[in-house]
Formats: sequence, C-alpha cells, structure tokens
Amino acid sequence: MGDKSSIEWTDATWNPVTGCDRVSPGCDNCYAATMAKRLKAMGSPRYQTDGDPRTSGPGFGVATHDDVLVQPLRWRRARKVFVNSMSDLFHPRVPDDFIAACWAVMWMANHHTFQVLTKRPKRARALLNSDAFWVLVCTAFDRFAEGGIPVGDGAVAAGPDYPLDNVWVGTSVEDQERADERVPALLEIPAAVRFLSCEPLLGALDLRPWLNPGRACAATSSARPAPSTVRSTQTPDSTAEAATTRPSSLAGSSSVASPARAPARCTHSGPATSATSASRPACRSCSSSGARGSARTT
Repeated sequence: MGDKSSIEWTDATWNPVTGCDRVSPGCDNCYAATMAKRLKAMGSPRYQTDGDPRTSGPGFGVATHDDVLVQPLRWRRARKVFVNSMSDLFHPRVPDDFIAACWAVMWMANHHTFQVLTKRPKRARALLNSDAFWVLVCTAFDRFAEGGIPVGDGAVAAGPDYPLDNVWVGTSVEDQERADERVPALLEIPAAVRFLSCEPLLGALDLRPWLNPGRACAATSSARPAPSTVRSTQTPDSTAEAATTRPSSLAGSSSVASPARAPARCTHSGPATSATSASRPACRSCSSSGARGSARTT
C-alpha cells in the first residue's frame, strides 16, 4: 500500500485485503504472489498468512486489515486509488461486511477516485445489486462517523448517489473465454465507470459484442438506506492498460445502471440520530415523509 504508485493508470494503491488464489490462466505468473513471498521473508506483518500451495503461496493467504481501512481518508490530495493491488476485494473469503466497510470508506473519501479491479465480477454483481449489502455499507458509515473519523466534503446525511460516482469497477480478461464469462457480469454491476484490464493478454480478444453504444442496461431509480449519522468535516503493481466505460456498455452511454428496486422494508439497525435532528428514520426507504431521493443519472 502506498500513496504513490508506478502503475500508469493510477496514483496510489490501497490494500485493506492481501492474498488471493489463482482462478484462471492470467494468474499463473502473479506478481503479487511473488511479492508476498518476499514480504513474508522480510517479516512484513501483513504477509504472514500462508495460502493453499496449489493456488496461492507463502504470505499470500487471504487476510483483512482493519488498521488500513481508513488510510484513504488521511490522503488530503485527491488521487486515483487502485483498490487491492495485492488481492481481490471480491475473493470468496473476504466477508460481506468487510467489503461494505471498504465501500463506506470510499463513500466518505469522495475526493478520491477508487478503481476496483476483480477477476470475480459475479460476486461483485451479486453484492452491489443487493439491498442487504447497502445496509451494511450504511452501518459501517455510521460506525466510522460516530467514531470521529472525518467524512469527505460532500458526503451527505441523506445518503449517497447509487452507484457511488467516485468508484470504478473493472474486471480482468486475458483471453476470449474469460471475456465471455466476465464482461456480461461486469455490465450488470451498478458502477459510475466500468473498465477492463486486458493483461496478461494470452490470446485473441474480440470485444465487439460489448462495444455497441446502443446497448443499454436497465436503468431505474432506487432509494437505498441512508446513514443515520454524519459528522461533516472538510478531504497488482503492473502496467496494465485499462479500458474505461460508462455503465451501459463498453463504449459508453448517458444512463447509469442501478438496481431495479428499493428495499421493501428497512432493516438498518443503526442509531436514529443526526447532528441536526433528535430523531429521524434510519433509512430513506422507510422515511415517513417518503424517499429522500433517487439514484443519480448522468
């Protein structure tokens, strides 16, 4: 992790999770696994968990690190941040609530642009379209805010726009088989920007099926839970080429895809207090005055 990076398409790396497992041929010469083995030998405390030798290696077992969760909030200068250059945030061994806590930090640190790259877009699709996941995000937001952690300028009590407009979600595709598997899942993920990392490129790759500007994902407004408390204050290293896209296709579009429905019933258990009101509903979706707003479209 560092506030500077040599990766040409980002400015900094943030690793609240370390370690991973190989899932496809593009993982065969994983730089992160090699680096983790070296860091373990050097005694680095974050690389002392060993992974399965068949798919991982020394120092490369999946581990979460609470002590670096809020690191981006300490970086006052806005920058592009590659999330988990030494892991995959959507690895099956990373708990849902920890991923939600990462999302809450990205919401709070909204002066940065976060780039989340995964080889597991199907799990990303399932979580980011889940009402339960966004309740976890709001709960984590409340926990951080009540602990005195500063909220980025512009993160408001009424709740975030969905999807968060400072978070990109991308997937790696090293060949046609992985593109056919992962790109459709990526297109169903609500994200302000979607992107592809096509490296290591192991074979011919035809992206034309997803480069049609007329292709559109369903875009509907959805009220999500809002945090109950805001204390507003003022702020795999490689050389992959990233292809960026607005949500509805890999060529871009004017609509932002968002989940199709709002929660039928609020299950947010956070405190129902705020800096400006003695009591208010915990979530927009259960407010007695109706929803506080809808997903932003651009």
